[in-house]
Amino acid sequence: MTAGPDLLVAAIALIRDRRVLMVTARDREVHYMPGGKIDPGETPAEAAAREAREEVALELDPASLDELFEVVAQAHGEPDGRLVRMRVFEAKTDASPEASAEVGALHWVTTADVDRCPPAGAEVLRRLAAAGRID
Repeated sequence: MTAGPDLLVAAIALIRDRRVLMVTARDREVHYMPGGKIDPGETPAEAAAREAREEVALELDPASLDELFEVVAQAHGEPDGRLVRMRVFEAKTDASPEASAEVGALHWVTTADVDRCPPAGAEVLRRLAAAGRID
């Protein structure tokens, strides 16, 4: 069985009070960044804004999103060797995120929660902490 092509995804990092917003899917324990696959014809920033609207009810202008970094890691729940390439954008908004129908719960996390994250999310937490953005 082949690993398949890399998964190209975009996510937002909404940082408040030295914590970053993560979500869990319904009936699941794994914390992940609000985001998802980049659709054909969509820029990574457009995908991040769309996913933020769909998952956490935030209306973000793709042009206002600053790309922080790209994380390349083993894709959670996929065959060994299948990678996720996640472009992470900083979201700046005073609006309050709300869990959508596809999201079970919102979580404001720090590096203390790294063991609850898939590889890409754990790497995001490490990088944000290394940059002095979260605890």
